[in-house]
Amino acid sequence: MSARSRLRAAAAPVAGLALSACASFSPDGGMDAVQATISTGVGAGVSKVSDEATAGTAHRAVAGLLRAHLTPGSAVQVALLSNRGLQAAFHDLGVSEAAYVQASLPPVPRFTYARLTGPGEIDVTYAVVASLFDLATLPARKGIAERRFRATQDRAAEQALTLAAEARRQYYRAVAADQSVAFLEQALASAEAASTLATQLGESGALNKLEQAREHAFTAEIGAQLARARVQKRVEREALVRRLGLWGPELAFRLPSALPSLPRRPRDGGALEAEALRRRIDLRVARSDLAALAGEYDLGTATRLVSAFDISFLSNPESTAKAGVAPDGTPTIARDNVQRRGPSIDFAVPIYDFGETAVRGARESYLAAAHRLAERAISARSEVREAYGRYRGEYDITRHYAETVLPLNKTILDQSVLQFSGMLVDVSQLIIDARTRILSNIQAIEARRDFWIAAADLDASVIGGGFGPGAPEAAAPLADAAPGPTGAAGG
Repeated sequence: MSARSRLRAAAAPVAGLALSACASFSPDGGMDAVQATISTGVGAGVSKVSDEATAGTAHRAVAGLLRAHLTPGSAVQVALLSNRGLQAAFHDLGVSEAAYVQASLPPVPRFTYARLTGPGEIDVTYAVVASLFDLATLPARKGIAERRFRATQDRAAEQALTLAAEARRQYYRAVAADQSVAFLEQALASAEAASTLATQLGESGALNKLEQAREHAFTAEIGAQLARARVQKRVEREALVRRLGLWGPELAFRLPSALPSLPRRPRDGGALEAEALRRRIDLRVARSDLAALAGEYDLGTATRLVSAFDISFLSNPESTAKAGVAPDGTPTIARDNVQRRGPSIDFAVPIYDFGETAVRGARESYLAAAHRLAERAISARSEVREAYGRYRGEYDITRHYAETVLPLNKTILDQSVLQFSGMLVDVSQLIIDARTRILSNIQAIEARRDFWIAAADLDASVIGGGFGPGAPEAAAPLADAAPGPTGAAGG
C-alpha cells in the first residue's frame, strides 16, 4: 500500500465522524424564532434584508403603508421594516449562527508529514491526529452553543420589541404635537379677531387703552406659544423619523389630526404579573444564559482532570542503505525497508491545576446568572405594577378632562362672551376665561398623549422590549405665560 493510500485509510474514520456530526445553517439565518416572537408580541412582521429582492419587497411594503395616514400599528410595521439598526442586529444574528455551527462541528483532524534524510538513511513519518477530548465532549459543547444561539435569537427579538415600543411612544408624541399646533392656530385666529374688534371698539371710545392692551397682549402670548409648539412639532416628527428609519421622499408621511379616543374601559391588571413572567423576552434570555452556564459548569466538572487528550495514528516507513561487495568484487548498496505503524496518545497532566479554577469560575458565573435572573423577575413584576398604575391613573385623568374640565371651561367662556356682549363684564375677565380654556385644552391633549404612552409602556412591561420612563415633561403652552390682566398667571 502506498503512503497516500495509508493516509487516506487513517483519515477515513475521522472524516466519517465529522460528516455525521456536521451542523447546517438554517434557511433564514435563525429568523423564524424572531419572527414568531414579534408576531405574537406586537402583531407585526419583520424581514432580514440581505439581497436586492428582499430589499425591494420591504421597500414596497413600506411605501404602501406610507400612502395612508400612519396609525400606531403601521408606524410599528414601518420601523420594523426600515430601521437599519434593527437590520444590523439581524445580521449579527447570522454571525452568531455561524459561530454556533462552527462550535457544533467535530474537532478538525491534523495531518503531519515529515521526511528526514541522513547519510544512507531516509525516515518518513505520516500522522493523523485528532483530539479525543474535544470529540468526547462534542455533545455537551454543541448543546451549550445551541443554547447560546437561542439566547441570541431572543436578544434580536428583544431589540425589535424595543424598537416597536419606542416607535409607538414617539408616534403618540408626534401626533399630540401636531394636534396642539392645530388647536393653538385656531385659538390664535380667534384671538386675532378679538384683538381687531378691541381696536375698533377703542376707536369708537367703547374700550379704553388698558383693556385694548390686555387683549393685544393675550394675542401675542398665544402667538409665542404657537411658535414654541411648532418647534416642538418639528422635534417630535424628526424623532419619529429616526425611529422609523425613513429618508428622502418617505419623509412626506402623514399623521392623523388627533390622537385616538380613549377605550371605553381600561384593561384589567389582575393577571398581568403572571403574564409578564411567562412572556417577557428579557427573562427568556436570562433563562437561556443560565441554562448555557449550567451546561458549562457540568462540562467543567466532568472534565476537570483532563484538558487535552489527543489520539493519533502513525505510519513510519524507514529506509536504510548498507554498502556491500558482490561476488565478482563489484561494490553494491542494499536497502533495508522497515514499516512501523501504531497509535499514539498525547494528554496533558494537570500538575499545577486539577481543574479547580475552571470549575470555580463556571460555578460563580452560574450563581451570578441565577441571581440576575431572580433580580430581573422581581423587577419585571414591579415594572408591571408601576406601568399599570400609571396607565390606570392616566386613563382617569384623561377621562376627567374630557368629561368634566373641558365642558365646564367651555360653558364658562360661552357665558363670559354673552356677558361681555351685554357689557356685564370687562375684557379682563373674558381674557382670563379664554386663557384658562386654551390651557385646559392643551393639557387635555397632553393627558391623552400620556395615556397612550402609558399603554405602550404597559405592553412593553408585559412582553419585554424596554420599560419606558413614561411621557417626558411637556411644556405647557400657556402655563408659564406672562402675567394676566390682574397681575397673576392667567390659569
